[in-house]
Amino acid sequence: MTPESLGTFLRTRRSRVTPELVDLSSTLTTRRVPGLRREELAQLAGVSVGYYTRLEQGQAGTASQQVLNALARVLRLDAAESAHLHNLARQPTTPKITRPAPEQLDSRVLVLLESLRETIPAIVLGRRGDVLAWNHSGHELVAEHLDFDAPQDIHNRPSIPRLFFLDSLTRDLYQNWDELARIHVAYLRLTSGRYPTDGRLAELIGELTIRSNEFATMWATGDVADCTVGTLDLHHPTLGAVNVDYQVWLQPESPDHRLEIYTPNDVKSQDALRLLPSGFTAARSAFQLRTNS
Repeated sequence: MTPESLGTFLRTRRSRVTPELVDLSSTLTTRRVPGLRREELAQLAGVSVGYYTRLEQGQAGTASQQVLNALARVLRLDAAESAHLHNLARQPTTPKITRPAPEQLDSRVLVLLESLRETIPAIVLGRRGDVLAWNHSGHELVAEHLDFDAPQDIHNRPSIPRLFFLDSLTRDLYQNWDELARIHVAYLRLTSGRYPTDGRLAELIGELTIRSNEFATMWATGDVADCTVGTLDLHHPTLGAVNVDYQVWLQPESPDHRLEIYTPNDVKSQDALRLLPSGFTAARSAFQLRTNS
């Protein structure tokens, strides 16, 4: 899949800013398209129309920080969108796609994961959403239908984006699937701006675009977002209704590796998490004994 260009992102953002948002309502005339015209955005950002047009067409070279900040201000970009704008502006015109080696889990992140033991469900995700490691409780909470040792196969690790869009059991797990799916797509776009030459990431996005109409529709919106905190409303196949918050922790030395931990939001969910993993395993074993007898 071709990396997103600065011009494409600018056009999608420009179409979302109405004249009223930037105090241009008094100059409204018949408009053929929603959003700002090029000349309006250029004027508000303090650049010439010709220069801004060349930016959208990928012919202006590298834009300065000052210009990018002005565009972000006029386009009402949030922190994640502004970061994406700057990432796209730094990209070469024709980035050379490479195929990186499989990610190796940073030792500091692994120590942090192991320090949680099993009291707090947790998983470690790589830059593309691959599961690099998980503790037993994290595994049982979000992917109990997969083999616990699956992340050890570095060439076929579980991929959270693939599971979200291509695995029916994962989809059934999340009551707020649509909300979380949109966050996953928006975060993949943010990541694609950071790593425009990552061939594995481009392959993932291309695969999901082809195999999932829902992913393709969400990707076409151009949304960008970071993924740091949120809520999972789960309908767990064994635990029942579970509502947890997720929090993502990063090590500065390995920002690609994201430790995601899950904490309960109510007493019922807290009691349910206590079954993970030992109580869960015992309950499942007892059920299997009853069904086999």
